[in-house]
Amino acid sequence: MKKCVAFILLIASLLSLTACSKPAEPAKAAEPIELNISAAASLKDVLLELQPEYEKNNNVKLVLNFGASGTLQKQIEEGAPSDVFISAGKKQMDALEEKGLIVKESRKNLFGNSLVLIVAEEAKDKILKIEDITKAEVDKISIGTPESVPAGSYAKESLENLQMWKDIEPKLVLAKDVRQVLTYVETGEVDAGIVYSSDAALLKKGTIVGAFPADSHKPVVYPAALINEGKQKEEAKKFLDFLSSDKAAETFSKYGFEVLK
Repeated sequence: MKKCVAFILLIASLLSLTACSKPAEPAKAAEPIELNISAAASLKDVLLELQPEYEKNNNVKLVLNFGASGTLQKQIEEGAPSDVFISAGKKQMDALEEKGLIVKESRKNLFGNSLVLIVAEEAKDKILKIEDITKAEVDKISIGTPESVPAGSYAKESLENLQMWKDIEPKLVLAKDVRQVLTYVETGEVDAGIVYSSDAALLKKGTIVGAFPADSHKPVVYPAALINEGKQKEEAKKFLDFLSSDKAAETFSKYGFEVLK
């Protein structure tokens, strides 16, 4: 009888311990690291496509800041948070390098591009080739502001070399970035605009007339670099390396960029 009572007490004790013990809580996933990426406006669509998979595979959150390269340059100079800068022109990256604001050895040219003329639907019958933008009946032509938008700077250089700038200048509608030029053409606010071929590929309404001669302007290159004041150097370098990977190259090519090796 005593053995039976002892056995019952043992079972009761074990059941009590089981009831009181709590299941182990699953370990919390590490919070994703935030990476601040300052990128030229013309990179918006391609980076937005690459973003979800990269974030998922690397436990990071990409905070993407798009704008004219000159505007982004000024933001970085004024201390805005940035880990990586991807410019649409050499000039802006050179300026940051001269001021010691980038990690010099991290700098690399990632992509190339070409310059094209796009024409509004309403003007497609009067602008059949690039030279037609000098016609009197063509009223408005948009380019990015040359001082801050690399595409605008290339456009000005090309038009000057083609002896067309003086005819075009009075017709100019300057835009804050290359995407605004695209919008002006799509909405018919201007007759034509000069953008990168990668932007022209996104044109929903209008026509691509042709490319400006490659030798009429400096080569269009997109340099990228780590920012000296960036807080996440290791993760920033991983992202920069990813942009040079075959996976990224495939996506950039799809959007009309020339991948530089």
